[in-house]
Amino acid sequence: MKKFSEIIDYYYKELYPIVKELDKKREAVKQRTFLRFGAIVLLTSFALLVFVKQSENVDFLNLVIFYAAFMTVVYGVVLSFTSKDYVAEFKQRVIKPLIGFIDPSLRYTVNAYIPQHLFTKSKIVTSRIDRYSGNDYVAGVVDGVKIEFSDVHAEQKHTDSKGRTHYETLFQGMFLRAEFPKHFHGRTVVLPDSAEKMFGSFLGKMLQSYNFSRAELVKMDNPEFEKHFVVYGTDQIESRYILSHSMMERILTFRKKVGHDISLSFVGGEMFVAVHYNKDTLEPAIYSSLLDYKIAKEYIETLFFAMGVVEELQLNQKLWSKR
Repeated sequence: MKKFSEIIDYYYKELYPIVKELDKKREAVKQRTFLRFGAIVLLTSFALLVFVKQSENVDFLNLVIFYAAFMTVVYGVVLSFTSKDYVAEFKQRVIKPLIGFIDPSLRYTVNAYIPQHLFTKSKIVTSRIDRYSGNDYVAGVVDGVKIEFSDVHAEQKHTDSKGRTHYETLFQGMFLRAEFPKHFHGRTVVLPDSAEKMFGSFLGKMLQSYNFSRAELVKMDNPEFEKHFVVYGTDQIESRYILSHSMMERILTFRKKVGHDISLSFVGGEMFVAVHYNKDTLEPAIYSSLLDYKIAKEYIETLFFAMGVVEELQLNQKLWSKR
């Protein structure tokens, strides 16, 4: 795989002229979105005023809240519709060649994603999933290791006492599956340790141990790892064998480099990695210039770290034999 500096050089030498062209289209998309949404706001506001004047018993506060929520949804629809062609062109002309340069063996499919049954298999999320979507699917062999990753968005539906429904995000970000160089019979899940951060070491560990949706809590002997992660496993010995001292150190290093919460699991000879971006990672910016170095760096880092999992966690080194 190419070095990060090589990817940056390629981006500015080969792709930057395309990005400059696309940034003009981004400005046009932003203006069209504003004009279309503004026209809708004016028309619906006028209709709402007419309705209020003609109605005697109107709960004005609830009406305003409903209108604000409704217009938020409308704005999202307008933005998606207006930017659809721009987004597709950006991914074909920038993201696809960028992936090809990083590793020519990888294939990229814009509208595909890792299927739900594999996401469920990872056990990173154990709650019921009612809506599942994704995009930006990448698959291939990196350094002799089969990998695939994509953006995914898993949600759960909730209905309140008045019959109103909303969807809660269970996970949104990049999800990756890779071969692991050892076959194991149990299941080990590594999650961000939110309980210990929130409640402290003693109470946090108590709450972790009463997580009935998970397997048994596994206590690790790395204080720094325990500070950031909580481990659940169906086999204590196997979990500690997989999460050796060197593996824990590599996971901590990877977490620091990515700069986002990560979850991992080891199931049936495969490793799953979920990076919690809470957004669609490869979508082009609409309200920020594509010419901003920070924007370019974020796209490149996202791909670099995803493909770098093999090297970062040393999956290409046959540390264990499959059996």
